[in-house]
Amino acid sequence: MKLSRSLCSFFVLTIFLSISTNAQQLGRRASWDAKINSPVNGVPGAKIVNINENSPLLKAGFLPDDLLIEINDVLLSDAEVWSDVSYGLRANIDTKIKALRGTQIFETKVRFNPLGKEKHEGIDTFYEEVTSTYGITQRTIITKPKKSGKQPAVVLIGGLSCSSIETYSGRRGNNWGQTIKDLVEKSGMVVMRIEKPGVGDSEGNCSESDFLMDLEGYRAAIKNLKTKPYVDTSKIVVYGSSMGSALAPLLANEFELAGVISDGTFFKTWYEHMLEIERRILNFKGNSESEIVKQMNDYYIPLYHGMLIEKKSYQEVLDAYPALEAYNYHSPEHMYGRPMEYYQQLQDFDLAGEWEKITVPVRILRGTNDWIMSEFDNKMIVEVLKRNGHKNHILYEYPGLDHWNTIHVDPKDSFEGKPGIWDEGTVNLIIKWAQEIVGLKS
Repeated sequence: MKLSRSLCSFFVLTIFLSISTNAQQLGRRASWDAKINSPVNGVPGAKIVNINENSPLLKAGFLPDDLLIEINDVLLSDAEVWSDVSYGLRANIDTKIKALRGTQIFETKVRFNPLGKEKHEGIDTFYEEVTSTYGITQRTIITKPKKSGKQPAVVLIGGLSCSSIETYSGRRGNNWGQTIKDLVEKSGMVVMRIEKPGVGDSEGNCSESDFLMDLEGYRAAIKNLKTKPYVDTSKIVVYGSSMGSALAPLLANEFELAGVISDGTFFKTWYEHMLEIERRILNFKGNSESEIVKQMNDYYIPLYHGMLIEKKSYQEVLDAYPALEAYNYHSPEHMYGRPMEYYQQLQDFDLAGEWEKITVPVRILRGTNDWIMSEFDNKMIVEVLKRNGHKNHILYEYPGLDHWNTIHVDPKDSFEGKPGIWDEGTVNLIIKWAQEIVGLKS
């Protein structure tokens, strides 16, 4: 029996609405409404420093100096676990907390408030989500100037750390957050961001998600952006920072984007990159050249060869060479908060080859005091572009800038963690480049 056209339309609409409703599945991240220090020196527990007046923690009887031991039966053993638990905290549901006050353990349930969402004057802000091929649903945030017609867009790809791309109210001052805010409010373009697995509202666990999981999330986000009726798909620029800057040409090639902006990038393999960092650190610490050569040969080359080339965890390498332990400052299974698999996959990924294929405009920003990324890597990229006949590229070395968008006297000053000076000229340059690539007048 054939269905009438109107009945068919009804079923299609019902299915569509069902899919649309089910697609919005991410709960909102909760706010602690308190200042809490993460575990330190290998001792479990996160210490409450102070609590906001209307915090659910205060109403539940918590006090400053209480030590949070477990959240939902997860021991707060170190800073990585604390980060995962904090990002996994969800609003409007009961959260079980075990804490220590003095020598007394107590346990209670707290229902936290949702973290406030971004608001920008004259800009529409959409909290949406995409699901990658790994089945992980991740938060996307799209901001759009309040005007009609198809608009140019920027896709922002962040670094490897498990920090949020959200500019929520009360976020403690960091230059990355300010860069995002300025890009959203000053560019006059649609801006898309995506939270990594386990970060912000996203599903998953950032400290366990690997390089390929991150990459698939970015791919899902760009595919989604290209479906938006308000986006001019011929004018999408990818802006990558740090690790994201190395992914930018790959994504531009794969999705035929309009241009690449790389901020603090690298070119060589991760094995070479890590050896260069260790050499610079040894220099900053005052070692003689002979001492540096010995430590590189005896310790750091075997350490990173074991992890990146032989595909072992740090702990496996240390078990084989116990003398390396004194020189290893990473945890047994993680480096910079990400699992060993992340870097092992990265080691095998041909990111340098993507620069050879690039045909769209390229803009590269490097700080002269960036001790994380090599000056030579950036110049290698320009040499590769020239060798392949690429005409529209710029490498700008920003005076005094370090890897974290602050101005320092020298690289060692940045390495030692001395406070730098924020310079909005960096993000203004990024915005200028994005606008030029898409032909948008500032």
